[in-house]
Amino acid sequence: MDTRTPEQRSRIMAAVPTKNTSVEIAVRKLVHSMGYRFRLHREGLPGRPDIVFPGRHSAIFVHGCFWHGHRCSKGKPPKSHKSYWTPKIAENKKRDRRTLAALRRAGWKSLVIWQCQTRLPDKLRTRISSFLTSAPMGVVGATMRKERA
Repeated sequence: MDTRTPEQRSRIMAAVPTKNTSVEIAVRKLVHSMGYRFRLHREGLPGRPDIVFPGRHSAIFVHGCFWHGHRCSKGKPPKSHKSYWTPKIAENKKRDRRTLAALRRAGWKSLVIWQCQTRLPDKLRTRISSFLTSAPMGVVGATMRKERA
């Protein structure tokens, strides 16, 4: 059972930031320290990714474990008001899958970084570096066709 009135719950939910969160800023600082430059929350792309590398056709989403239903200790749904939270988080997960698929169809590659993964910055740095240095979608095939011609 929810201990808040609908008005209180609405006010609390409205105060939760959707961009420029502390976790997102931590990832941006890490990426910047690696020498990469990027754009933020680019309109016109499915899901408005948190960090965008237009020249690489690459995008990074920084997901809060709770809000996006990650399978870690931070991603567990609350014990109260399950009738609200279970469908809400399930819908967030569906939207995330649709967003990633739409980006892929548009020729973009994407990476999801979970809030809990920011606790290990060295491992995260390696993961981001690998993602950003891998060949963009479709480039390998295009290069092979050019070489044959």
